[in-house]
Amino acid sequence: MNVKLITVGKTVANYLLEGESEYQKRLKHYMRFERLDLNELKGTHKLSKEEIKKKEADLILSHLKPSDVVVLLDENGIDMSSIQFSQWFEKKGLSGLKKLVFIIGGAYGFDQVVYQRSIAKIRLSSMTFSHQMVRLFFLEQLYRSATILKREKYHHQ
Repeated sequence: MNVKLITVGKTVANYLLEGESEYQKRLKHYMRFERLDLNELKGTHKLSKEEIKKKEADLILSHLKPSDVVVLLDENGIDMSSIQFSQWFEKKGLSGLKKLVFIIGGAYGFDQVVYQRSIAKIRLSSMTFSHQMVRLFFLEQLYRSATILKREKYHHQ
């Protein structure tokens, strides 16, 4: 199964970029991983939150194929432990999916049309993190999931 991560905006903090790079390198040993960072919208200061979400939705949807299976990383998603996420991820892989696309939206979340396009919403934490940190945390959890499924010693439980 191919895995793709789409994000709205780019990471700018060097310490986070280093972490993201490290986990993306590690993921290559377990899966075909692709990442697409979409540029943040320009000139949005006069737009409402809903208008911004709609424009971001158009941008996100333009990069999806009809066969892509979409999962949103969303503060209102379901909570899973690392073990539960790895089991969920394994089931998706065993179901014959060709591509699983995870999406991290912009600061205001997702437009309704993006929610409708997704099969699931996952919450990384009940705490709030910057979108830049969420990218690193998700990459680490994806890597952790792969090591759990391979029964490697990265995850201690």
